[in-house]
Amino acid sequence: MDTKQTVAVLLCTYNGSQYIRRQLDSIITQSWKDWVIYASDDGSTDGTLDILKEYQRKIGAERFNIVTGPGKGFAWNFISLLQKSGDKYPWYAFCDQDDEWMPEKLAAGISLLSNSNTLVPAVYCGRTRLVDENDHYLGESPLFEKKPSFRNALVQSIAGGNTMLMNHAARGLVVKTPQDVAIVSHDWWIYIIITAVGGEIIYDPTPTIKYRQHNGNLVGSNTGWMARFKRIFGLLDGHFKEWIDVNLLALNKMTSEVNAENKVILANFVQARKSGLFSRVKIFAKLGLYRQTFPGTLGLFIAILLKKI
Repeated sequence: MDTKQTVAVLLCTYNGSQYIRRQLDSIITQSWKDWVIYASDDGSTDGTLDILKEYQRKIGAERFNIVTGPGKGFAWNFISLLQKSGDKYPWYAFCDQDDEWMPEKLAAGISLLSNSNTLVPAVYCGRTRLVDENDHYLGESPLFEKKPSFRNALVQSIAGGNTMLMNHAARGLVVKTPQDVAIVSHDWWIYIIITAVGGEIIYDPTPTIKYRQHNGNLVGSNTGWMARFKRIFGLLDGHFKEWIDVNLLALNKMTSEVNAENKVILANFVQARKSGLFSRVKIFAKLGLYRQTFPGTLGLFIAILLKKI
């Protein structure tokens, strides 16, 4: 099988039988026809595995691989699947079990990634179209217009893993993640590590997937004023600080990959978190960290004052 133009679609599943057929059908009907599926099931008990095997028979085992997940949660299921799928593909796309891809999803990402230097880690990601359990349109995820960067990644994740398509160089970097570290979420971690090494994040303002909102979602919608208030409150309730602790522990084990400029930013970020009020504010002000919206940046400033970061 010639894989020079092939996308490895990395589908992670866990008790997803209700919607997974729609997702699989949306992969099959992509305008970009050169793909192979790797499905990692993390212990489903609801018939998901039977559906995967059904589609494997339909598509053929050469294009539909089924593996067993590591049993360490959704984030590590995705990262482990990057490892298990091998390094022979030019592109790798994360895929959630209950979404649906629009027909041009893969083609859009490949078109933009193809303009990047193949030796530089690059990730395509973007907005999502939100739908409910019955496929009714609910709106779109927030539009982020500030440039993606390490200064943003340290304090915010800007795109869902379900939108991410990465090049071969990005895959090679992410699989270096030590298996003994905790990961808050694979999408945030990828944003952090790609920008930390000076890689490229391509954010697409045009949605290419339908992101289904339902009670079983691990991560739900982030639209509307209530969601904004929740995000701001989340900066102050202690969870945000804990998440950053986890991210920094993982980064600490990959500092050899971080470029010189971002090593300085990282060292100052760590120092600021330990400092007293005036030093903390002074260092953070010089760092120029930011979130993508004004309310988010305001919440970040308050979190800095209250040492909740």
